[in-house]
Amino acid sequence: MILSELFQGVEMDSVVGNADVEIRDIQFDSRKVGEGSLFVATPGTIVDGHSFIPQCIAAGATAIVCEHLPEDTAGATFVVVKNSPKALGELASRWYGEPSKHLILVGVTGTNGKTTIATLLYKLTRAMGHKAGLLSTVCNYIEDEAVPATHTTPDALELNGLLARMVAGGCEYCFMEVSSHAIAQERIAGLDFNGGIFTNLTRDHIDFHKTFDNYRDTKKHFFDLLPQTAFAITNKDDKNGLVMTQNTQAQVHTYSTHTIADYKAQILEEGFEGMLLNINSQEVFVPLVGRFNVSNLLAIYGAALCLGFEKNEVLRVLSTLQPVNGRFETIYSPKGWTAIVDYAHTPDAVENVINTINEIRRQGSKLITVVGCGGNRDKGKRPMMAKLAKQGSTQLILTSDNPRDEEPQDILNDMLAGLNEDEKHSTLVIENRRQAIRTACTLAGKDDVILVAGKGHEDYQIIKGVKHHFDDHEEVKAMA
Repeated sequence: MILSELFQGVEMDSVVGNADVEIRDIQFDSRKVGEGSLFVATPGTIVDGHSFIPQCIAAGATAIVCEHLPEDTAGATFVVVKNSPKALGELASRWYGEPSKHLILVGVTGTNGKTTIATLLYKLTRAMGHKAGLLSTVCNYIEDEAVPATHTTPDALELNGLLARMVAGGCEYCFMEVSSHAIAQERIAGLDFNGGIFTNLTRDHIDFHKTFDNYRDTKKHFFDLLPQTAFAITNKDDKNGLVMTQNTQAQVHTYSTHTIADYKAQILEEGFEGMLLNINSQEVFVPLVGRFNVSNLLAIYGAALCLGFEKNEVLRVLSTLQPVNGRFETIYSPKGWTAIVDYAHTPDAVENVINTINEIRRQGSKLITVVGCGGNRDKGKRPMMAKLAKQGSTQLILTSDNPRDEEPQDILNDMLAGLNEDEKHSTLVIENRRQAIRTACTLAGKDDVILVAGKGHEDYQIIKGVKHHFDDHEEVKAMA
């Protein structure tokens, strides 16, 4: 594609050199630049792409997109923009033929529930006879084709490439998780969304956003960008639910389990096998558990109606949808105990899962919780998670999650700081996660419940930069 054609509709400040050069590919990773590449220099959190411009020209880059010109502009065409990450998103969309305009694209954002809502919308849409794609934390899908996920929301080039493959595969719909990182880093720039869903907002990613207000405002920005033709569905039970949509141009719809809203539900009966719900005055049994999943199901129900699906058919399909991998997954042991594997890795998520289990488990049974916190992430939530887990559990076992570059014991000490002396005395600290899970299974008796929280679908642990295979499901099943 010719550079000048590629930039049609993309804002730029100036061009130095020939704008009619041929572009072979677009790259923002200098290591992937070759003959004919367009290199987009983006300021990263660790390194600034502008420092690699000479290296990219030497590797054969035809053109450079940057926010400020280097002293030497020989050897390539330079395009100066105000925001190079945003330009990258818009250029990626142009490069792949603006695939989001050929799909009905719905984004899901919030702290918890994104994966469940996006995945079940993908499954519901396909169950109703439509071709669909999914972009999620667990895995990306183009109809039946699984594409491994490396991030909750891929980078702009990978994202548009996947969307283009969905269009080529005949998909009508795409449901995607939209992370706060992706919004802040402009990975979704240039995408044409038909709808947005807000789940909830609790403490997370403060290591990246620095303050909760920044985190909230980043999420809100997604809704600020939605066009008038789109719908915005928000959780009225969350104190930030209406904040998200206060400046949006989209058509706003609300859901709630507590107050007046467009989509409402209440639990009539509940057990580990599922819930009987009343949704907008109609009863339906769903094989999912927990008040948090009632909210998720309302968001799914509302989105399906906004997409034009028939109400009774939506309820019928909802009754068939199974839990997402690592989201309140139940494992039954012949020994009589039940284990729940869940991705809960924020204080709010841990509290919600524990409350759900305590509402369901039999009187006199124990709840044994195994939980840890990831390394190189928000340290402020560690004592909070331990405190909430301790308060809601009969027995708490603190263990390692993904320590990454931190010492596991340092992470555990941060968690222990949330407990008083009596609570510390009755808490087991077992750094080895395999041993912690096995201990929980050994301690469990008939009718007891084990919660293994924090990793969910993940089948690895990252220790000192090395990824080791580790799957909570496998460890529980080995003891069942």
